[in-house]
Amino acid sequence: MPTDDNPYAPPRAVDRAIGITSGRRKDLKTVAVAQKSILVCIALRLLGSASQYFLPPEYHFFVEIALYCTLVVSAVSVLILARKVGLGIIYGIVALIPYIGLFSLLIVNQRATKILRENGHGVGLLGADVSKF
Repeated sequence: MPTDDNPYAPPRAVDRAIGITSGRRKDLKTVAVAQKSILVCIALRLLGSASQYFLPPEYHFFVEIALYCTLVVSAVSVLILARKVGLGIIYGIVALIPYIGLFSLLIVNQRATKILRENGHGVGLLGADVSKF
């Protein structure tokens, strides 16, 4: 199937995934799960940061523990996604920085959304529907 850009291009294989380093379509599920994990971590970080203004000071310790746990989970999710998509490992390291890492998560989420949409999957507010993979 030639494209409009290059009429002599070879046809693209149906079983190949766009934007995945391995090219396997089954890796799209890993991307979708990692993206969903990143979205949950973004929501928990924002909620945890805002809750410190509303909770009494004796609960701040527990909120900090929860925020550090989300830092670790988000860094692992970014590293998994970086392995499948070819993003730099630097995003996983930057994700460990408490407030600056949020921008890293947003950039990685945007990249995962683009890859999933290019491969024909709908992506909503909470990521792609994992049951459709």
